[in-house]
Amino acid sequence: MMTSIRAENPRDHGAVRAVHARAFASGEMASEPVEAVLVDWLRADGDVLAPLSLVAEEDGVLLGSVICSRGRIGQRPSVGLGPIGVLPTAQGRGIGSALMQAVIVAAEAAGEREIILLGDPAFYGRFGFEPASARGVASPGPWGDAYFQIRTLGGFDNARDGGPFRYAAAFDRLG
Repeated sequence: MMTSIRAENPRDHGAVRAVHARAFASGEMASEPVEAVLVDWLRADGDVLAPLSLVAEEDGVLLGSVICSRGRIGQRPSVGLGPIGVLPTAQGRGIGSALMQAVIVAAEAAGEREIILLGDPAFYGRFGFEPASARGVASPGPWGDAYFQIRTLGGFDNARDGGPFRYAAAFDRLG
């Protein structure tokens, strides 16, 4: 079986939401994972960046998804990555890594200067992410420096492109 990575399309929306709901489900299942709700809010607000929202598919079944949305550094457009999720039954097969590599290539091809995310430095560091503060980008939240990260792409300049980062408005409703 060959897993392929491609841009998501409107027919994928339900399956993408289901991937995030299952990938981030807690044991008690008392409430819906915030990642699944976030995907709904990003879509409703029109903030999903279609060319940078990708799915991993195998034999017609969606196994993973990465969603990117429009953020801002100061007044300049930027890319916020998240959520990224893989079905529990498909984890550990490199699907998340393949999605990360593909979204970085797609963002660079689209002329984006950077990708911003909040996540595990041990995982994302493998893809060239580093603390955003090292590039002059300030976190919008109280997260530790190591977790609020940036991957610079072509054309990023610390002095010119730094500033305070803001995720798409849906992130503000999380908490």
